[in-house]
Amino acid sequence: MRGLIGAASAVALAWSGAALAEEAPKLTLQRVFASPELAGPAPRAVRLSPDGALLTSLKPRADEKERLDLWALDTKTGREWMLVDSKKVGSGAELSEAEKMQRERARIGGSKGIVAYEWTPDGKAILVPLDGDLFLARLDGQVDRLTNSPEGELNPAISPKGGFVSFVRDQNLVVQPLGGQPRAITTDGQGNVHWGEAEFVAQEEMDRRTGYWWSPDDRRIAVERFDETPVGIVTRAAIGADGTKVVDQRYPAAGTPNALVELYVMNPDGSARVKVDLGENPDIYLARVDWAPDGKTLYVQRQSRDQKTLDMLAVDPATGKARVLFTERSGARSWLNLSDAYHFMKDGSLIWRSERSGYGQLYRFKDGKWTALTQGDWVVTALVGVDEAQGKLYLLGNKDDVLEQHLYALDLAKPNALTRLTERGWWNGATMDAAAKRVIVARSNPNQPPQVYLADTSGKRIAWISENALKPGHPYYPFLAQHQERKFGTLKAEDGTTLYWEMITPKLEPGKKYPVFFQHYGGPGTGQQVTRGWGGALQQYLVSQGYIWFQIDNRGSYNRGKAFEDQIYRAMGTVEVADQLAGARFLKEQPFVDAKRIATFGWSYGGYMTLKMLEKAPGVFAAGIAGAPVTKWELYDTHYTERYLGDPKAEPYEASNALLDAGKISDPLLLIHGMSDDNVVLDHSTAFAARMQAQGRPFEMMFYPGQTHRVGGPGVSEHLWRTILGFLDRRMPKGD
Repeated sequence: MRGLIGAASAVALAWSGAALAEEAPKLTLQRVFASPELAGPAPRAVRLSPDGALLTSLKPRADEKERLDLWALDTKTGREWMLVDSKKVGSGAELSEAEKMQRERARIGGSKGIVAYEWTPDGKAILVPLDGDLFLARLDGQVDRLTNSPEGELNPAISPKGGFVSFVRDQNLVVQPLGGQPRAITTDGQGNVHWGEAEFVAQEEMDRRTGYWWSPDDRRIAVERFDETPVGIVTRAAIGADGTKVVDQRYPAAGTPNALVELYVMNPDGSARVKVDLGENPDIYLARVDWAPDGKTLYVQRQSRDQKTLDMLAVDPATGKARVLFTERSGARSWLNLSDAYHFMKDGSLIWRSERSGYGQLYRFKDGKWTALTQGDWVVTALVGVDEAQGKLYLLGNKDDVLEQHLYALDLAKPNALTRLTERGWWNGATMDAAAKRVIVARSNPNQPPQVYLADTSGKRIAWISENALKPGHPYYPFLAQHQERKFGTLKAEDGTTLYWEMITPKLEPGKKYPVFFQHYGGPGTGQQVTRGWGGALQQYLVSQGYIWFQIDNRGSYNRGKAFEDQIYRAMGTVEVADQLAGARFLKEQPFVDAKRIATFGWSYGGYMTLKMLEKAPGVFAAGIAGAPVTKWELYDTHYTERYLGDPKAEPYEASNALLDAGKISDPLLLIHGMSDDNVVLDHSTAFAARMQAQGRPFEMMFYPGQTHRVGGPGVSEHLWRTILGFLDRRMPKGD
């Protein structure tokens, strides 16, 4: 750990040096959103080559932070170079509508250039999707074009043995032998029928991005086919700066039919097609699909429509016949969260994350029996790697501190004997090579933007991938002198539950009271907000403008166990609102807070929360900003909404919606929405606006033409926040 401690000391020296700087420049809103990124050039999608000689990543440009290029680093010499220049290789062609929507689902809608890549198994080349086509980048700098068509290629992949490149084009799966010609191995994909893609709710809510899976030996492919014919149509006006495009979008709203999903196994040329038996009930979710290491069994996770049952099916790929290997069931007032923290072992056993104990923990399923590998009132957040030869697991979790995420090693022969491999005081992420011999750690803390390093299995740092040190030359260095420390604390919910908060204050002057920018999210199913990670420059800018920045994680949110999360079951708009209001009461008790000048802000579920808080507690907040809010849950999608509220045909949604009590809002409100949002469609905000107008309630609106659920990008991000702060300047009471 010496190297890590040394890095922390270097950061401390940088801070002290910056504090001595005279006439340090002031952080501006324009600079917050300009290039280069103030947090530094944090690499994304960091991976080791199959032989471990090279480390590749996607890096943003200094002059265009939303554009990514592919870089390579020699792990022995430390030499780094750009492997693929997205501007030189790319055509600049507009992406297909399908790819744009996939990027929205993956929350990378604002990214340009290279957003994904994949090494060939032999380590001699890299598959690079760019501007709707596919390229093969050689290590000597040569880039070969694999496709050149007006239609875009979705979900590109290289088969495990490296014999084929595959992708979806025109809603059909195409397989191309490396060096050969492409061939569509399905042909009826058109209209409402899609092959090889993940349906809308799988992408948006289930964290499943693809619809086909190669067997380890390249001999077979499991391919999803979905038919959207039963799915209702939402006529969405995608209003842009240059005109309006009316889109008939197949959108499975709560209580309405989902897409019909089937699964087939076939050869790489499309022959020997076999349908997988997913059961008699077609109204299910295809949650996950995996092959056994030997390719002899296909494993399918089948989730029930009410998300209370998950069956692990073992499928014979030659016949499609399936048997239930085991079943997970939720509690009566709960649901099952999907997870990617599982691993099929070569000996036929399975490492599996389950919340059966009330917390997400790891188990081993072998010969029909379960063995607990971890236990306690903490959460395993990810399974990072498995070294079967050494009998070792590597996992991420919050065992040591609910506000920190750490990498741990576990010996399979010694369940629950965990060894922490990362340093306290940080929020860590990690990935490993296939053999689980080396680990890539990405970490940050409130005073250090993201760093990435390569480590061995003991946690010892081998080399920096991105030290991102806060020293002269770093984009954020000129602003260190005004950077304010983040404070953490707890308070109690109505039922005595401990809630965690974080706060950044200006330098407090005795007797002076400060306004508060109270940010929140509050929704279930999303990672926690209060962590010991880097918060970003925008928070610091708000503090530089005289605001206290504050945030709290309420009951119903993730990483605190099922009892904490389940309190939102059939109760959206209740406990989470109460907990945020408890945060407001706590703030009003602080001697340095101006109790009459607390503004609340949230986006998406957070926007919904803003509306519910203003409805339930008039006068508590001086003003509220609701960005892209859900206002009527019947308009939101099946998988998310029914998980928590049930079927609207059987369960009343009215109390959870934000429309019924809209007329009770008397505090200043700013409503914001992207006019091309296909996730929380604009209908949510127009329905709410109409209700407010019909009841004579004043409020302000700012709708963004051409913007989706993510309202942002060059110019737009700055405009958004100038709008928010201008609204607060006008509508918040003036300070003493």
